[in-house]
Amino acid sequence: MVELRAEIVATVLKVFVEVGQDLLPGDAVVLLESMKMEIPVLAESAGRLCHLNVGEGDTVAESEVLANIE
Repeated sequence: MVELRAEIVATVLKVFVEVGQDLLPGDAVVLLESMKMEIPVLAESAGRLCHLNVGEGDTVAESEVLANIE
């Protein structure tokens, strides 16, 4: 299982995926915003999204798990 984590404290602007969706490397999973910068979080490997731990408008901490791909 691959954990997608936030690199910095940020707000979730957009969620691009749903649980159960098949992903390819480079697919956008969520878009974060911090200090007026937008930071895409991309799938690192192919697989199926099994857990999505955030929603639009949520604030996330550095290293917080955003989603899991298996």
